[in-house]
Amino acid sequence: MGRIGRLLFRRLYNDPSVELVAVNDIMEPDNLLYLLKYDSVYGTFPGELSLAPDHTIRGERPVKVLQNPQPITLPWKELGVDVVIECSGKFSSKAGAGEHLLAGARKVLLSTTGSEDIPLMIYGFNQAGILEDTDIISPGGCMTNCSVHILYILQAIGIRSAQLHFLHSYTSRQELVDAPHKQFRRGRAAAESIIPVEIDLHHSLERLMPGMKGKILSLSTRIPVANGAMADFTIQLDREVSVAEVNRLFRVAAAGEYKGILDYSEEEMVSLDYKGNTHSCVIDGTLTSVVGNHLKLIAWFDNEYGFTSRMIDWLYYWKAHSFR
Repeated sequence: MGRIGRLLFRRLYNDPSVELVAVNDIMEPDNLLYLLKYDSVYGTFPGELSLAPDHTIRGERPVKVLQNPQPITLPWKELGVDVVIECSGKFSSKAGAGEHLLAGARKVLLSTTGSEDIPLMIYGFNQAGILEDTDIISPGGCMTNCSVHILYILQAIGIRSAQLHFLHSYTSRQELVDAPHKQFRRGRAAAESIIPVEIDLHHSLERLMPGMKGKILSLSTRIPVANGAMADFTIQLDREVSVAEVNRLFRVAAAGEYKGILDYSEEEMVSLDYKGNTHSCVIDGTLTSVVGNHLKLIAWFDNEYGFTSRMIDWLYYWKAHSFR
């Protein structure tokens, strides 16, 4: 029940098409309730929530609160759970996530890029390729969901190489004040510096698009804001293009095949303006620039809200195709 898990709770709690049965976290239930009610990014929960003596969250719908560090002993079979959303980050291998299945759940949706033996399925890109008997999937991460659509669309022109740089809000895996860390710079105070952070995004993209193998590199720079991200793509294309041609390509995609997943804007906005935006990425047409076949493309996204939107899309997709 970190940032993604708590935001999913907030968004699913009053969703009439999903029954939120239980949550599991080792923190004290009263602390969990507090963090669900009050959020520094998204504000106060719009409704009444309280904690009953039996550790049930009470409001419009009761939700059982569990505190078990081992998924295999959770009462998923007893509770009739269809899907577990595994948001701890600790059980992202097939064996670890599989403990939820052994406990009685029918499906497991990770909130991160899992081990390579777990299918990497990006909603809006390859969800139609999922097999009915697939019981664990990874929906990637916020940067993967932003990148894959952009690169796939640009393959219509042809890509020789791509450098992906994400200016990303700080996260819980950084430090509030300087502290030891195996990645030295990640241990520096998150709200005081612009901090380059190593990421393995290009490996995920090569899994999704084998034809791009050896053509992509990626870097994330954490910046002193609590939410939001800007993707800066520097791409060498197979031929010369114009700004108008590139912008038209994404404008058409946003209005058609990628509607609801990718968006296009020519308004002069900043990261805060995208808080609560449900798209995986929003192309900023005002910042597109070209020198010959050398393209600079900028996209914005809410790294929490956009990503949880795709996870919710997966719940709806599984409900429509797997639980008849």
